[in-house]
Amino acid sequence: MTRLTKYALILVLSSLISSFSQILLKKSAGKQYSSKLREYLNIPVMTSYGVFFLCTLISMYGLKVVPLSMSPLLDATGYIFVTILSFLFFREIPEKKQVFGLGLILIGIIVYAI
Repeated sequence: MTRLTKYALILVLSSLISSFSQILLKKSAGKQYSSKLREYLNIPVMTSYGVFFLCTLISMYGLKVVPLSMSPLLDATGYIFVTILSFLFFREIPEKKQVFGLGLILIGIIVYAI
């Protein structure tokens, strides 16, 4: 495995972890809280934002080797991860427009890889 591939996988892993964090935020958004303060200062929300911060640090580490031109491409995998995780955790079925958009993202990733 080349050094570039290793660091690119680190960026994809960061995108996957960030996607889990987004799912956790959505799960906490579906709950009722006694006050606006509790809505933002609770364990799931604070954990999610902490994970987002960690993902930022992981991404910066990955970008030590990966060219900046490749970064948006690897970040786009997050849309795919969120869609899959939304289906798994919330049984949300993507609409036709979303499937079309994901298809375009996949085509872009494939074209860039070639």
